[in-house]
Amino acid sequence: MAVSEYIKQFTTALKESFDAATFVKISLGNYKGVEEALKQILIRKVVIKRDDKLAFTYRYKTRDVVKNYGINEAVDLVADYLENGFKIGTLFTTEKDLILEELNNGKVILRETKASTKEVPSAGHDKEKTRLIKPDSKSYLTELKITDTEGKVFKNAQDKFRQINHYIEILSALIKELPEGTIKKVADMGSGKGYLTFALYDYLHSVLKLETKVVGVEYRQDMVDLCNQVAEKSAFAQLNFVQGTIEDYNAEDVNLLIALHACDTATDDAIFKGIKANAELIVVAPCCHKQIRREIEQNKVKNDVSFLTKYGIFLERQAEMVTDGIRALILEYFGYKTKVFEFISDAHTPKNVLVVGVKSKVHGAERKEEILLKIKASKEYFGIGYHHLERLLGL
Repeated sequence: MAVSEYIKQFTTALKESFDAATFVKISLGNYKGVEEALKQILIRKVVIKRDDKLAFTYRYKTRDVVKNYGINEAVDLVADYLENGFKIGTLFTTEKDLILEELNNGKVILRETKASTKEVPSAGHDKEKTRLIKPDSKSYLTELKITDTEGKVFKNAQDKFRQINHYIEILSALIKELPEGTIKKVADMGSGKGYLTFALYDYLHSVLKLETKVVGVEYRQDMVDLCNQVAEKSAFAQLNFVQGTIEDYNAEDVNLLIALHACDTATDDAIFKGIKANAELIVVAPCCHKQIRREIEQNKVKNDVSFLTKYGIFLERQAEMVTDGIRALILEYFGYKTKVFEFISDAHTPKNVLVVGVKSKVHGAERKEEILLKIKASKEYFGIGYHHLERLLGL
């Protein structure tokens, strides 16, 4: 049988698998053609603007190039590549694998083998990220103007939706560190319009299947009223919002305390509440580190970083690091395993720092004394009279 006949059988099987929705992918290899540095072509199905295409990934020695073709053009290209350059072609389907190979002696063989996979991969043009919060037709997302009634994310809400999911991904990983059944009550301090509060409730109840109570604490009464209305419409029976400040809220039975972008010492108030409640998990994203900056500016201590802190922008950054560094030390003093990491919540939001405390073992007297000495030395070095969290806890 002529080579062209084998190739025709191969491309016919390709079209049939595409029509039968059993197509998985194609690999073209052992390239002996004239195009320099080309090594392999991988082909998969994609959907672009609701049209089925085949995406060709041309693998060169130092780069990949991706081009998309309609099915008929793609089939012709596969035939041409097998005729001129590629000595092996493998068609993967959910029913079988079909291998076309031209041997060194010029003989061509076409053989079937058992299917390597039984699942058709996603045809998303870009590899879709698995999100913990899916748009679907969740009423709270519609009420909060994130999606329409059919669950489609509004164009102007794409960033907010990604931000919500990013926060939930972070919290999900932290929650999984805790013993099962730990999170019975959550407090979101300074909950605002409740985007994260609703999403966290949804995740805890819909994904983890927990019966966790969630409360949003917000100073603005209009936001509290709005969020309670949305919670009622969404039938979120164990979610409610209360009017008040972080400082005044009674958090004694809270297991997970969150405070995102609580300004200046309000972050300290939140950490204080979490520590006093013996919360298993404390997560804060501080902002506006004014208290420590004022201390540094007023005392003007000369040290090894004075050449930097004479510039306002560097002083601001130094104050942020010192403030959050001492917060992390204080959390450690009270038996929390601390993490401080930077994240970017979406493409149009600046970098943020998360300070996380996961309840761990209580330190002995020697270790606690060591931490207190570190705090004292840090304050002296930067000319800090006091740290608000330290004062709240009576250290």
